[in-house]
Amino acid sequence: MESGPDKPFQQPVRVSLDQGGEPIAVRDTRQAADLLLTQWPASRGPRHRDAVDACLKVLDGHRSTIDAYDAFRAAAEEAGVLAGQSVTSPG
Repeated sequence: MESGPDKPFQQPVRVSLDQGGEPIAVRDTRQAADLLLTQWPASRGPRHRDAVDACLKVLDGHRSTIDAYDAFRAAAEEAGVLAGQSVTSPG
């Protein structure tokens, strides 16, 4: 993706894309878009499509960051990859 503001989330969304792997703390819209486009599980439903659209529109300056956060979290719930919020993130 092209460079530019990453549009940080107010709090990270933790997802587990690999079974048994460490959860990933997704901290901004650019990271969310990258995961949705390149690493998302094969089961991509309507919330995945909505999240991709929201993230790309936020990065283009047409929507608010909270829209990307909400859509990404909904896509993670739909795909069954939302990790518990008690998981600590590196860094």
